[in-house]
Amino acid sequence: MKLPMFPLQSIFFPGETVPLHIFEERYKQLIWDCRNEATTFGIPVYINDSIHYGVEVQLVEVVNTYDNGEMDVTCVARQVFRLVNFETQMEGKLYAGGDVEFLDNEMDGDEKTKLFVLSKIEELYGLMGVPYTTIPVEKYSSFVLAHKMGLSYEQEYELLQISKESERLAFIKNHLLTTISVLQEIDRTKLTIKLNGDFKNFDPLDFDEFKI
Repeated sequence: MKLPMFPLQSIFFPGETVPLHIFEERYKQLIWDCRNEATTFGIPVYINDSIHYGVEVQLVEVVNTYDNGEMDVTCVARQVFRLVNFETQMEGKLYAGGDVEFLDNEMDGDEKTKLFVLSKIEELYGLMGVPYTTIPVEKYSSFVLAHKMGLSYEQEYELLQISKESERLAFIKNHLLTTISVLQEIDRTKLTIKLNGDFKNFDPLDFDEFKI
């Protein structure tokens, strides 16, 4: 399938709302084409000086249009794709395009693992002192909180490429356990430093009991 392309150094996950400020002429044209023809476009992820994977995006609304033609738009991310080929300018257009293959999204996650992951997310937020709103397990997918668990850009990109929910949950579970362990060690170190700075009453040693 061929899609218009809007490469960004950003990662969006299926189901996520994508707010964009459009100011370049080529992307103004892209948005108007998508609006008039009811077509979707792709946001391939720019990482390590290359683009290989991204997400298909559907225009939802042109929120604001400015006098100079710039726009604020909202879109929704749909399917993850692998980029087969890329052309810097589609025929007769200002913007880029490319052929894509969509990744199958196998929702094979089990409830036990989801509940464990949710409990660890809550524990992580507690350690950081950040308010947490409980998510019902039936509404949870690995993409829902992908931006909210401290994943690096590279880790988010890796998660985007995983097509099975069970494998995404395992990836997130491992990240959470590692991060929580690090935070707990930091808290222990802070406490140790604090205690070492406090005045203490030490019981004197009885030298008569020493044996050499």
